[in-house]
Amino acid sequence: MNEHLGFPIETVAVFVILSVGAIAIDLFAHRDDKPMSLKSASLWSVFWILVSLAFGVFLWFHHGSEMASLFFTGYALEKVLSVDNLFLMMAVFAWFKVPDGLRHRVLYWGIMGAIVFRMIFVAIGTGLLALGPYVELVFALIVGWTAVMMLKQDDGDDENEDYSEHLAYRWVHKFFPVFPRLYGHNFFLNATELQKARETYPDVKLELAGEDVKHPENSHPSPMKKGQLVATPLFLCLAVIELSDVMFAFDSVPAVIAVSKEPLIVYSAMMFAILGLRTLYFVLEALKGYLVHLEKAVIVLLFFIAFKLGLAATNHLFHHGFEISPNESLVVVLVVLTLGVVASFIFPEKAEDKTSQSDTSEK
Repeated sequence: MNEHLGFPIETVAVFVILSVGAIAIDLFAHRDDKPMSLKSASLWSVFWILVSLAFGVFLWFHHGSEMASLFFTGYALEKVLSVDNLFLMMAVFAWFKVPDGLRHRVLYWGIMGAIVFRMIFVAIGTGLLALGPYVELVFALIVGWTAVMMLKQDDGDDENEDYSEHLAYRWVHKFFPVFPRLYGHNFFLNATELQKARETYPDVKLELAGEDVKHPENSHPSPMKKGQLVATPLFLCLAVIELSDVMFAFDSVPAVIAVSKEPLIVYSAMMFAILGLRTLYFVLEALKGYLVHLEKAVIVLLFFIAFKLGLAATNHLFHHGFEISPNESLVVVLVVLTLGVVASFIFPEKAEDKTSQSDTSEK
């Protein structure tokens, strides 16, 4: 039987058919630039969870409970690690003043980029782990360090950040002229669209490639070339989100790889979790004031995964015989997440404090 990525060809085929089919359904259902209601976002989130469960059940019947547990653990971990990323996206959308109806489009392309980058990181990461237990120890330290940094970070940083100083923002300005107003759902404007945009906004000045309005001393404007595309704030927003997600991947990929060294298990878990993020964004936007203890649950899980990986590495080195099984990992992940969600609704005081602080900062 032919095997790909450590699994029979039919397993790879089921993964591809489920993921591509679900993406096609999602694209067909969300062709318009309309805001997504909480009800619609919730139903679509359930749809993506059911698709992920279907693949997990397939793994259970064809490859045993251990493989299914590894998939579900990686899936749950990537899902909760992505929550911080989604909250960052909310801050970026607010800063760029992106209307609700256009956020779905930006999220789509941002998540497509995330799928590609995760594939690259997973291939590199699983290849490194195959080198031996010392690399496992390095990964354990990376995951533990991520948990420590999350403990130290200030909750309000993202809301107050000036994204015009973001590396992605500056890169776009360096290589593309920018028309600093939204124009439809366009990421770029061609010559005809630029002319119409200028007629719509006669007082708006086109910013040339290399022009730095905020730091004139660093400004090196390049003249417009014939037929050159002009970026809009929507593309600037996408670039910031994309690069921010790459930075998040440096944290989440080692954590999920720590669960399983099988590339297909790791990538399928991450991909199914990521594909559901677009609709989960709109659910979290409605519930962000309530899930105040979820991040603490994520931090606990990161420390647990770092401990699990360190335990496996030292067992390979010193043969002490202690390891945490995939089924036990899945139980720990589900219990900790449940406690984080339940605690958020039982002890909601901090949610109110956060809301009042954000209202104050907006004023």
